[in-house]
Amino acid sequence: MRELHFKDNFWNIDITSTVGYDSIIQHLNDGKRTCKEIEDFMKARAAIEEKYAKELLGLSKKVCGHSEMNTLKRSLDVFKLQTEQVSLSHLHLAQTMREEAKKLEDFREKQKEARKRVEQQMDTLHKQKATQYKKTTEAKKTYEQKCRDKEEAEQNMNRNATTSSSKQQEKLYAKTQQAKQCAEEADRIYNQNVSVLGKIREEWLNEHVKACEFFEKQEVERINTLRNIVWTHLNQLSQQCVTSDELYEDVRKSLEQCNIQEDLEHFINLRRTGEKPPGVHYSLQRQRTAGSNKDRKRCGRPDVQLTRG
Repeated sequence: MRELHFKDNFWNIDITSTVGYDSIIQHLNDGKRTCKEIEDFMKARAAIEEKYAKELLGLSKKVCGHSEMNTLKRSLDVFKLQTEQVSLSHLHLAQTMREEAKKLEDFREKQKEARKRVEQQMDTLHKQKATQYKKTTEAKKTYEQKCRDKEEAEQNMNRNATTSSSKQQEKLYAKTQQAKQCAEEADRIYNQNVSVLGKIREEWLNEHVKACEFFEKQEVERINTLRNIVWTHLNQLSQQCVTSDELYEDVRKSLEQCNIQEDLEHFINLRRTGEKPPGVHYSLQRQRTAGSNKDRKRCGRPDVQLTRG
């Protein structure tokens, strides 16, 4: 299947029309707008990543398992440390995204400047072509009118050749000659304008083809650049997931080393208070104290006291 190209498909039979060229320019402007939209999208995503990273970094500084000890404490320390590392990786991702957005911005500006030179040249040619076409059209009208004037003068002279005096015939002849000269001058001017228009048309045709080729090349570069940048953007997001998972894997490995029995024994060894419980046998002994039974009853004192056996 034959490939389609700009230079073969954006013409118009009207020499003054720029509809094909305008269609290409509109498409390029739409493409430039797309570049700006993707650039803004990536900057916004970078801002989100940065905000998330900063909040995650703040979270990693919060107290988490301060009173824990031994293997679980080590796992929680790794957990906090790796949370901090994840936040830093998101900060790096945000910076990388901004760098990619800057590359796209530079690319967009570079294409804009390159297009500007070509568009200015084409706009100049379009104006010259339109101006010259108008002059040529006016010269044609003038030429046609002068030809009619000449024919009318000749017919008038021929009609009055036998009925008018020699003086009148001389006037008619002079008028006919003048009309003939005016027609010849109008013909010269008309041909001159046609020649100039032909040269401008030839130059415009060549420049239009070059512009189409240049714009098509820019469009190829734009599509390729956007595709690669979005692809890279997705790779960065995927890599961030991989990086985060690797950091979280360190936490999982640390948790695998968390030994419940060891932590129990560590706590016991660190905080033990004694191996023997209080005695379980008691004896009741009467306490002999000063005062009578009557006094004890009045004061509500017990008659007996628990003592260890």
